[in-house]
Amino acid sequence: MIVEQIWTGNAYRNFNYLIACPESGDALAIDPLDYEKCLAVAADRGWTITQVLNTHEHGDHTGGNKAVVAATGAKVIAHENARGRIPNMDRGVGAGDVIKVGKTVDLECLDTPGHTMSHICLLSRTDQPGLFSGDTLFNAGAGNCHNGGHPDELFDTFEQQLEILGDDTQVYPGHDYLLNNLAFTLDREPDNTVAAKMMNDYKDQDPRHALVTTLGQEKEFNTFFRLQHPSVVAKLAADFPGMGDSPNARAVFLKLRELRNSW
Repeated sequence: MIVEQIWTGNAYRNFNYLIACPESGDALAIDPLDYEKCLAVAADRGWTITQVLNTHEHGDHTGGNKAVVAATGAKVIAHENARGRIPNMDRGVGAGDVIKVGKTVDLECLDTPGHTMSHICLLSRTDQPGLFSGDTLFNAGAGNCHNGGHPDELFDTFEQQLEILGDDTQVYPGHDYLLNNLAFTLDREPDNTVAAKMMNDYKDQDPRHALVTTLGQEKEFNTFFRLQHPSVVAKLAADFPGMGDSPNARAVFLKLRELRNSW
């Protein structure tokens, strides 16, 4: 499996992806908003985009579909419940469905509600697993729930699906929010030395060559994975006495997501 992360450079800081089969040259485009860059990279690599996968229905993820399909004839794939919100879908998928790319690449669909209720993440069935997480999981952060989602569902997705993936799983998010998210972690957990070092090491990162983290790393500096860490809980208890000294993981997650909305 070949992964090409494409930095759009737009105001929303989107990442697009091409996943290619090295044997056949077939490629899957994930959320190809910047269709010109996606088509140009595919042409440069000698790949043929045969499928488009939208992680969810928001326009900054579906906006390039029409142009990619017009140029390549690719089939559009998205969550089965997104029909009617994503025009001209060819295939609706759900949990456990597999998307095949060429001869060698199998990608498992995870039904990951929260950011929206029709959100798909893709997990590669490879020796080095990769999670294409759309707007569910970001580097050092979690998706918002403003436009069709719900934070309770997002918590369930984190607890029941993301937490159980292998620590070696590489994370490929839909946006570059690394620095802002690290700053939020440090606001909630000022003694997180890993987050502080990351902030210093990557403060001048070029998103065209972005850091690819693993879930194991995320659990060290992503506050949404650190719900029972003493420093996180203690600061919430101090700031919001009504939560008590021992809030459960769901209560911590919901409060963190609420705080991040206006932080």
